[in-house]
Amino acid sequence: MVSVGFIVEGDSEKIVVESERFGDWLTEHGFWRVNPVINAKGGGNLLPQNIRVFLAALEQAGAQQVVVITDLEREASVTTVKARIETPGVDVIFVAVKALEAWFLADTQAMCRWLGIADFFEAQPERTPDLPWQYLKDVAKAHGKQGPGSKAAFAKRFTRYHGFDVTRSAQHPECPSARELVDHFQRRTM
Repeated sequence: MVSVGFIVEGDSEKIVVESERFGDWLTEHGFWRVNPVINAKGGGNLLPQNIRVFLAALEQAGAQQVVVITDLEREASVTTVKARIETPGVDVIFVAVKALEAWFLADTQAMCRWLGIADFFEAQPERTPDLPWQYLKDVAKAHGKQGPGSKAAFAKRFTRYHGFDVTRSAQHPECPSARELVDHFQRRTM
């Protein structure tokens, strides 16, 4: 079993990584999630001088591998975001395009549960007109659903009650950023 520490951009990422479903999935693939999952509290805090402090905490907790999960937001490219974050001791960086909420949109099953419908499918979750969070609000309104509320509250409900599963997001043909994360952890068991 490989112990893996996570440094994440914000509350939503932390909630997803700390979810029981995600932890069980990691274990199935030979990984053990180190606690705490470190919340950088914003992409601007994912800079080498801050990451070194985070790495020390994860090393002390026993992490053998360190993973960073962040969002692209309005940056020009994934390469630019990764270059800004790269720090010795960080093994892999995953960048959700445009934001983690695109992964929510890509999980058709969880979206159907949240909306209370049987036929939701977002064709391009990583290419929404605005950021995916705003798009989720628009989808809720279009389906007569109360808005998602705060990002953290929605992430909690979406993982706990609607069954969000990053492996389903990774199966979506237009969600390659989720696929990259899933492939990384599944390679060890192939």
